[in-house]
Amino acid sequence: MAERLPWLPAFAGMTMAMAEPTTPRELFYGRRRGRPLRAGQRERQASLLPRVSFALPASGGFDPHSLFENTPCAIWLEIGFGGGEHLAAQAERRPDIGFIGCEVFENGVAKLLGEIERRRLGNIRIFANDARPLLAALAPCSIDRVFILFPDPWPKARHHKRRLVATPTLDRLAEIMTDRAQLRLATDDPGYLSWMLECATGHAGFAWIARRPADWRERPADWPATRYEEKARKAGRRPAFLLFERRARRID
Repeated sequence: MAERLPWLPAFAGMTMAMAEPTTPRELFYGRRRGRPLRAGQRERQASLLPRVSFALPASGGFDPHSLFENTPCAIWLEIGFGGGEHLAAQAERRPDIGFIGCEVFENGVAKLLGEIERRRLGNIRIFANDARPLLAALAPCSIDRVFILFPDPWPKARHHKRRLVATPTLDRLAEIMTDRAQLRLATDDPGYLSWMLECATGHAGFAWIARRPADWRERPADWPATRYEEKARKAGRRPAFLLFERRARRID
């Protein structure tokens, strides 16, 4: 048994007993590994990752509140957390909220594990796999905020089908998000910005909160910066920060 970490509840590793989904494997686009992990990263991957990660049930949906020993007041989800700096900063600010981070890139997961250990965060759970099966398994009305920050823009027209922010994703997000839940999107790619605006503003489940360029060209105060934003600004690209709200469901 792994050594007990005082700031991490013993319950955290129990979900590892859940089975992987039995649905056919979907095509994945992107890298899963980069540079070889350093010794400390490999150690955290072996000891800490099993205590904060989870698999999906073999069938049916699940309530993400069950991932935490103490039921959080809300569940926030970040899809593609990159190096994890945004997710870790949000989790440190809001210990009353349960955070789920989804990322397939091994090096990004390793960086987040380092932040979890350094900041002693007990309110983050990691799904180290493609986001699509996770979205499919989450219970309706179970997520209170979603972040999709600087996803790969796939700029070539023939690759647009690979973009994460698209109507099928928004359809599923509208199902799993609670009424008035926020969807936060960010990009530094002009083409993807237009795409995001077209997809999200045209979706019946979401309302655009900030409509003027002055409202979405500057990052809100409660939105921690990421290395991708810094990289974009150094390259002379101006990021956009879009806030959408899940429309209240009609009661017939």
